[in-house]
Amino acid sequence: MVTMLKLKSFFFFFSLVLFLFISSSSATTLQDTTTSSTSTTTQINSNSVLVALLDSHYTELAELVEKALLLQTLEDAVGNHNITIFAPRNEALERDLDPDFKRFLLEPRNLKSLQTLLLHHIVPKRIGLHQWPVTSTESTRHRSLSTDPLHLTTCIDSGDKFISKAKVIHPNAVDRPDGVIHGIERLLIPRSVQQDFNNRRSLRSISAVKPEGAPEVDPRTNRLKKPAPPVKPGSPPVLPIYDAMAPGPSLAPAPAPGPGGPRHHFNGEKQVKDFIQTLLHYGGYNEMADILVNLTSLATEMGRLVSEGYVLTVLAPNDEAMAKLTTDQLSEPGAPEQIIYYHVIPEYQTEESMYNAVRRFAKISYDTLRLPHKLVAQEADGSVKFGQSDASAYLFDPDIYTDGRISVQGIDGVLFPPEETDTTTTTGKLQTKKPIKVAAKPRRGKLLQVACQMLEAVGQDSHFNTCL
Repeated sequence: MVTMLKLKSFFFFFSLVLFLFISSSSATTLQDTTTSSTSTTTQINSNSVLVALLDSHYTELAELVEKALLLQTLEDAVGNHNITIFAPRNEALERDLDPDFKRFLLEPRNLKSLQTLLLHHIVPKRIGLHQWPVTSTESTRHRSLSTDPLHLTTCIDSGDKFISKAKVIHPNAVDRPDGVIHGIERLLIPRSVQQDFNNRRSLRSISAVKPEGAPEVDPRTNRLKKPAPPVKPGSPPVLPIYDAMAPGPSLAPAPAPGPGGPRHHFNGEKQVKDFIQTLLHYGGYNEMADILVNLTSLATEMGRLVSEGYVLTVLAPNDEAMAKLTTDQLSEPGAPEQIIYYHVIPEYQTEESMYNAVRRFAKISYDTLRLPHKLVAQEADGSVKFGQSDASAYLFDPDIYTDGRISVQGIDGVLFPPEETDTTTTTGKLQTKKPIKVAAKPRRGKLLQVACQMLEAVGQDSHFNTCL
């Protein structure tokens, strides 16, 4: 029993000693850590020259220091020794600096050049006015934080003090216990930064020259092709709309340079979808919308044209007029496309513009997408009449859709080119002309004709078949 009590007391004493040892060691470690952290971190006084620079009227230099990520470097320099900052005035960095050089300094890839330029204005020692040389022949040399030397000189005639080639205009502009700021009239550019800028500018001028290939020859004319003039984004296409139309009943995207390039200045598909939706909501034009969407691919192709910068005016026949079309007129291959092509004008026209034109010029001939047919418009009964004679239509619902690229005008008839229309039949439906072939009579020779006439005058019968 006594042995057990001795063992328990021994273990209790051992545990107490171990606990005190661990506590003392942890306290020592924490104290060392705090000491090391306080020794590595430099506390910047609010009266520091660096704080004065950020709050001074040298705002351009202060912004460049922040952009160059040099605050920590300057804090370390201030903590180790006094510094002298030669601060250019704001005008020297804002207006007097070359725009190309300023753009070069602010590019992220040229951060090291910007840092070198700013560190070239800082000397890791305090330089007072009494440290400038007295005579103009003397020169004092100091090494900046960029390791490039700065030369201090004095002009005897005027008494002006210079740092390299920059004149000191505000000596002792800011004076603090850990440093001084002198205001200078211009920026100090080290030779290494100037060399980097020259190299970058020369490379840019070389890369700006585009290589020219072999001249292209036009196979149709066997002459050199002339390059197309440059076109600004958003301007109308250079080529006419017919160059954007592929042979056949379908349209193709325009090859002309226009606003529909990779940036898609015009969303033609959305605009065509909008005007078809407007037709459906307007009412009475369901047949026209059905032809555009279901019977043909014209809606998609018109959207591509508008995306390339072309403008269109669509004369939309209403349902009453479309009901008069016969099955034969719609069953021919490509017939629906050809009908719609004749109702599309490659211009942007509104009801007001067309009416003013026919009032002034009596008759106007508009181009259509169905080459080579044109559409004649004239003033009739205070409205615009399209087509001629019985195959005509009036502007019935003006300005159904106008967005600056597509204009939709409702008409009360289906239009056909003049040579394809004939007078209306008793049923009132339009029929196309059928060409009538006429057999040409053989032409007599002049000499044979004269001989036959002489024989008839003499009174003799002729045995020539040609005289019969």
